[in-house]
Amino acid sequence: MKVFIIGAGIMGTTFATLAKEIAPELEITIIERLERAGAGNSSAFWNAGTGHEANCELNYTPVDGEVIAVEKALKIHAQFNVAKQFWAYLIKKGVIKDPKSFINQTKHCTIVAEPSIEELKLRFREMSAHHFFENMQFSDDFDQIKRWIPYTMEGRSRDEKMAATVIETGTDVNFGALTEQMAAHAENDLGVNIEYGTHVKRVHKSPSGQWIIETENKEGATQHRADVLFVGAGGGAFPLLKKSHLPFRTRYAGFPVGGRFLKASISPEEAENYHAKTYGKAKVGAPPMSVPHLDLRVVNGQHYLLFGPFASFNPVLERGRGVFDYIKAIRLHDIPNLLDVALENFPLVKYLVSETFTGKKSMLAQLEAFAPGLSTKFDWEPIHAGQRVQIIKDGDLQMGTEIVVSEDKTYGTLLGASPGASVSPEVMLRCLEQLIPSIFTKGDGDKRKKEIFQEDNLETLIHDADRYREIRDSVNEALGIVKSVD
Repeated sequence: MKVFIIGAGIMGTTFATLAKEIAPELEITIIERLERAGAGNSSAFWNAGTGHEANCELNYTPVDGEVIAVEKALKIHAQFNVAKQFWAYLIKKGVIKDPKSFINQTKHCTIVAEPSIEELKLRFREMSAHHFFENMQFSDDFDQIKRWIPYTMEGRSRDEKMAATVIETGTDVNFGALTEQMAAHAENDLGVNIEYGTHVKRVHKSPSGQWIIETENKEGATQHRADVLFVGAGGGAFPLLKKSHLPFRTRYAGFPVGGRFLKASISPEEAENYHAKTYGKAKVGAPPMSVPHLDLRVVNGQHYLLFGPFASFNPVLERGRGVFDYIKAIRLHDIPNLLDVALENFPLVKYLVSETFTGKKSMLAQLEAFAPGLSTKFDWEPIHAGQRVQIIKDGDLQMGTEIVVSEDKTYGTLLGASPGASVSPEVMLRCLEQLIPSIFTKGDGDKRKKEIFQEDNLETLIHDADRYREIRDSVNEALGIVKSVD
């Protein structure tokens, strides 16, 4: 079976690696527009690098009055546990020699001021009662919070009422480094063919039922044929879906959201003073990806602080592609949906446009409000993050991700952004189960899957505390994650 994958980012590379580990007989080719794997949204500074497992992100636990919903948080945490199982497998197999090359332990913290302290207390009570978050700690004591996250507290008045939670076993993940190592394994050990510097112009079905992929690179134009096609091209998945002529293509459109960060290089000694990712609360009307956070990052052994993100509205599908590409991806049937979304979400559109013109001075002022005194402590520079394209489905704006598979199970794609890379192994496993289910029922496919994943059933992880703890401790040991980072 010939399988073609468009995009050598974290999703496409995970899909290829996982598919070949389970079914070595598959003939897999990856087409990548850029010159190396993981060079787009997966690269280190094009995302925040948070190992999203709902430890600290308030938008995963919405509150309505005195009722808090934790179902989304539980699902994301379970998905991340499945992801860690896959990464631990790659380490045990020797594919990744040093886990610190892509994953480093760091506290995951949430900090709020009045009037959100009671909300954080409610969140702590509900979440810490579940085995996923049993090690979560809460404090409204100034000195305790300062010990956890000194850079956010050193310049504050002791009279300012704050509250925080912390989980010590959070992670910072360099998804670009992870993707590069998986791509090398896929090429060198698994026989996956990767064509870099190749642009996919069009995909369509042949009369014989195969997919025809029209590509172009410096050597000219080429046509490829595939039995199964998976598009994991980030924002680039939307125009390809439109060109596919699949009946459900009219249900989807893309809403692009850009982002920026402030970045500062710090010494290892300074990094030891702030071993955390600290999330606050988003502004009213801001998208979930704009929750302010101050992150310790480890990239190629160097330590950085990252603050942001600062949202922007830039009508492009991917960085490096122009506005015209976005316009070409829009069809007449998309226009009413786009207009409806713009009107229904006018505060969001207004917020994104205003954020687009935020300069360095204003960015530093927001950092100063989040962590007083920090804006002058280090040399900060604004950097651009990756470009995310949110889903517009049936006229409604959605902030999550969605696997879309054709009825004949020959075309699959992943649309949307959050929580994205953090849960890529679990999401790609589900995509494989929908798109190529035969690999799990023929030969040793199911046996190989069980060698990779000790437990991939999310409901089991959510409801069986002993099973979860057994797996958590096993994979954490492989990944170098210990209970305390102090």
